Amino acid sequence: MNTITDRQKAPEFSLKGTDGKDYSLNALLKRGPVFVSFFKVSCPVCQFTFPFIERLYKRYGSENVTILGISQDNLRATKEFNAEYGVTFPVLLDADGYPASNAYGLTNVPTSFLIDTDGTVKLTCLGFNKNDLEAIAADLSERRKIPAAAFFCPDESVPANRPG
Repeated sequence: MNTITDRQKAPEFSLKGTDGKDYSLNALLKRGPVFVSFFKVSCPVCQFTFPFIERLYKRYGSENVTILGISQDNLRATKEFNAEYGVTFPVLLDADGYPASNAYGLTNVPTSFLIDTDGTVKLTCLGFNKNDLEAIAADLSERRKIPAAAFFCPDESVPANRPG
């Protein structure tokens, strides 16, 4: 199975978050678009990418825009990752047989998706990709009707991409 790509239907998932709450893609899409990033705590590219996803969350997350992480690790390891990398957005657990990761056909992490309210994938980002993250930020700023700000700071040394 190939990784889900742009314009394909995003598979439904229902997973428990590190906060103990249940999250379902279909319920979240009723409120607005969903950005989701799959990861493993031991993945160096995930460790590099997640502070930037936190930046997305801080700028564009709202009750109408959901930003989620989906961890392929257990609760303890995931909570340690969140603390170490400053992750405050909801993180769901996909550790038990990887049902969501398998449904999305993942071959590497991080893999991220911006899912539109009709359930189709608008943007897919494999690994870390600066242009993809800027496109996602621009899309979310437009949806939130707030001015787009530079996503990466001029003094940051950020590579164009890092494969997952």
